[in-house]
Amino acid sequence: MILKIVNHSFSYEMKKICTLFFPNEKIEESGKSDIIVITEKSENKLIVDALVYDRRLKRENSAEQGSDVAIAMSVLLYDVLSKLLNFRPPWGILFGVRPAKLMHRIANEIGEEKAKDYFINTYKTTKEKANLASSVMHNENKIISLSKEDSFSLYISIPFCPTRCSYCSFVSHSIEKTKKLIEPYVDLLCKELESIGEIAKELSLNLETIYFGGGTPTTLSAVQLANIIKTIEKNFDLSNLREYTVEAGRPDTITVEKLNALKTGGITRISINPQTFNDNVLNAIGRRHTSEQTINAFEIARDCGFDNINMDLIAGLPLDTLESFKNSLDKAIMLSAESVTVHTLALKSASYIVTRDETFNVSEKVLALDMVNYSGEALKANGYYPYYMYRQSKSVGNLENVGWCKDGFDCLYNVFMMDETHSVFAAGAGAVTRLKNQNTGYIERIYNYKYPYEYIDNFNEILHRKKRILNFYYE
Repeated sequence: MILKIVNHSFSYEMKKICTLFFPNEKIEESGKSDIIVITEKSENKLIVDALVYDRRLKRENSAEQGSDVAIAMSVLLYDVLSKLLNFRPPWGILFGVRPAKLMHRIANEIGEEKAKDYFINTYKTTKEKANLASSVMHNENKIISLSKEDSFSLYISIPFCPTRCSYCSFVSHSIEKTKKLIEPYVDLLCKELESIGEIAKELSLNLETIYFGGGTPTTLSAVQLANIIKTIEKNFDLSNLREYTVEAGRPDTITVEKLNALKTGGITRISINPQTFNDNVLNAIGRRHTSEQTINAFEIARDCGFDNINMDLIAGLPLDTLESFKNSLDKAIMLSAESVTVHTLALKSASYIVTRDETFNVSEKVLALDMVNYSGEALKANGYYPYYMYRQSKSVGNLENVGWCKDGFDCLYNVFMMDETHSVFAAGAGAVTRLKNQNTGYIERIYNYKYPYEYIDNFNEILHRKKRILNFYYE
């Protein structure tokens, strides 16, 4: 699509609004296209002229004295595209990752009720989304208050999976192709953890939460998992640890031996992620397990003594219907998972040309919205509350991902990470250490190499980069 910016400096905002409606379109400044959007500021007049295939709509508005012109132009563009495509994204013109954090900032300035009104009237969100942001804000704040000036969390990346899911955007690799890398990877990961442990001890920091993510950490053997856990136990002070999470993730990687290794190692929370309980959908997205395997894995975890289990579901998966999504959610509730995280499918950058019919077909967006709405209603009715939330670019219908939990089963790491509450030291391929100055709020990041083979080949450089942690805290 072509986006023209005339006499104003709001190019970033205009591109973001266009992406809400055309997530698969590459945005260009000139050329030929079936979709052309012109945004113009002429003295105190704002103008949006949009041509989408054979439909055209032009609207004007005045830029009132003292108003936020960028917001006014964004709303005008949002209104024009909503009218042309016959769909109003429920988060309005908001495209940020952390709406609850934004709600918190505005509520501190003008009060909570006025902040919700601001979301609805200024950002054009629905009342439901404004209330959701407010609810998450309150629940996040309870967790954020646990963090102290010397707090930090630890993230361990295990970037391997049995197979790669079709929707996946994480750094993860099928063990069919990378099996030979796993053993040297685990050995070096333990060495990196030793180095990070030394740094944390020198700085006298307090470890609040540990999180194994991926990939699928339980792709590793029980012995490999136990070795990593023992390395952490030897090199970190765990006396004040509040939470220890491992994403068991794929049911086809879960065994009694692995779960016992986790339980013996002190892990307090795991995820067993069906994504859906519809076997046709599982097959379509490349997950080589059945819904029955998910239920069996869940029961095995209970037998091994795990009493804090999360389950992930995704709204908007290929071939999924509203009825089958409802069935999936109802099964997670029936299993009495302590928390259920409902994601919205995030669209990958597409390489195909979007057709006219695809452009004006909003059925997928409406279906995803119905799924998300049902999840909120059903989970609330069964004693769950929304404790954290984030949004991804190019998600179906511009919707959100929400973690729901029963009382006392909030995932602390998720909130600390999403809020950027304190430093997170990260180990492994693709891991990003985030350092936060608690006095100024300044954040700095240290990046590990992305792929396992790069991590292995450049390991000394990774250890060298970690020295930046000490400099950051001593400066």
